Amino acid sequence: MGLLSAIVSLPLAPVRGVIWLGEVIQDQVEQEMRSPAAIRREIEEIEAAAEAGNISEDERDQALRTVVARMSRPLGAAPADEGSEQREP
Repeated sequence: MGLLSAIVSLPLAPVRGVIWLGEVIQDQVEQEMRSPAAIRREIEEIEAAAEAGNISEDERDQALRTVVARMSRPLGAAPADEGSEQREP
């Protein structure tokens, strides 16, 4: 039965490969987003924008809350509220 199932499932091999590649890419992106250097850089950008007057204090607080929420989310979990993500000024 192993040979028969291998022959039948052979056309699905490219699909499995694409799924695996997507999972690897997703893991890599999550690791990069959670790296201390990336988080520090994002916080510094938020603070610099607030000091320059590009964003208000409320926008600054919301952006910092978004960064902290992303840090505390379990790996692979979707954001609780997509609409509250930081927007580009």
